Amino acid sequence: MHPAPRHSLPLAALLLCLLLQQLGSSKAWKQHAPRLRLAYKDVLKSNSSRLLLASGDGLDFQALLVDEDRAWLMVGAKNHIFLLHLDHPSREPEKIFWPASREQVEHCQLAGKNVETECANFIRLLQPFNRTHVFACGTGSYQPVCAFIQLGARGKGPGAPPMRLVTHSLESGRGRCPYSPHEPFTGLLVDGELYSGTSSDFMGSSAAFFRTWVHGAEQSYIRTEQNQDHWLHEPAFVGAYAIPDTYNPHDDKVYIFFRERAMEAGQWERRHIHARVARVCKNDVGGKHSLINRWSTFLKARLVCSIPGPHFQHAVEDVFLLRTRDPQNPLIFGLFTVSSGVFSGSAVCVYSMAAVRAAFSGPFAHKEGFDYRWVEYKGRVPYPRPGT
Repeated sequence: MHPAPRHSLPLAALLLCLLLQQLGSSKAWKQHAPRLRLAYKDVLKSNSSRLLLASGDGLDFQALLVDEDRAWLMVGAKNHIFLLHLDHPSREPEKIFWPASREQVEHCQLAGKNVETECANFIRLLQPFNRTHVFACGTGSYQPVCAFIQLGARGKGPGAPPMRLVTHSLESGRGRCPYSPHEPFTGLLVDGELYSGTSSDFMGSSAAFFRTWVHGAEQSYIRTEQNQDHWLHEPAFVGAYAIPDTYNPHDDKVYIFFRERAMEAGQWERRHIHARVARVCKNDVGGKHSLINRWSTFLKARLVCSIPGPHFQHAVEDVFLLRTRDPQNPLIFGLFTVSSGVFSGSAVCVYSMAAVRAAFSGPFAHKEGFDYRWVEYKGRVPYPRPGT
């Protein structure tokens, strides 16, 4: 059973930053002006920055992974992965050249894609696997590919082995990484399992939320149902986070943030974009008779960020999780673009996990009536209830 909760999260604590247009006055600008300004030339002269170039090629940076403890920053770009040493900015970065094959590029061109901006291996995913390896995925010129990156020995001097691509670990990135370098996407590696929201075909016409295994012989997967708009309807994924519910690890959930076209009301409402938060249980193994290789715990709720007055259409663009001393209760910061017929701007809203969990406890929505609309389910909630 897969009802989609229609419960809207309360604004609670909440609107940190009112709409940016309200900062237009000179008084407001003085209050919010940066405390320190550096010109581009000043930054270069300070020897605390590095300009990345690769034979004049547009690098198109798409993925970043920072390790503060070991003071390095890994950067995914077009056909390249760089490792910058944060404690020594002037030191030459380590570099991996990882292009798509000539055959893949030719196939991409024959399909009508642009050779400069699409037919290359754009690195879209960098996730820590352990202390010595990073899991990376790229578009592979519209044939997604993944592999492990082995880190070099840190702090062992210039003669230490640099990072390298583990070539025997190369495998398909389908269901893990987008085909397109331009498509919104999210990926999260937890306990050897990759959770990813991405397209599932060359045309980008179908998107899903997947879980795949990245190590070992087992190649099974779980995903959202195909061609079911009440699961996902033209989604654009922006983030995924693992958050424990209790001290029992069997209760751990993964929360997914995205925007999609609304399905709750009539044809007019479907033109609206709604922000969503969805969740799945980490220990979900799919159904035994139905929903085989499909999530059996997938639920979603609407994420609301608004101000008093007329209703604003709002789309979530990014999400940041602020960890607290209590790992079960981080703060969720959402960056939104908002618009109405006469106004557009940006806003930041912050949500508590208590509000998120309350939304997933009901009330639930289902389709009924002569026009088969989404309405609140008022019947007896089955046990075990949906999403558990």
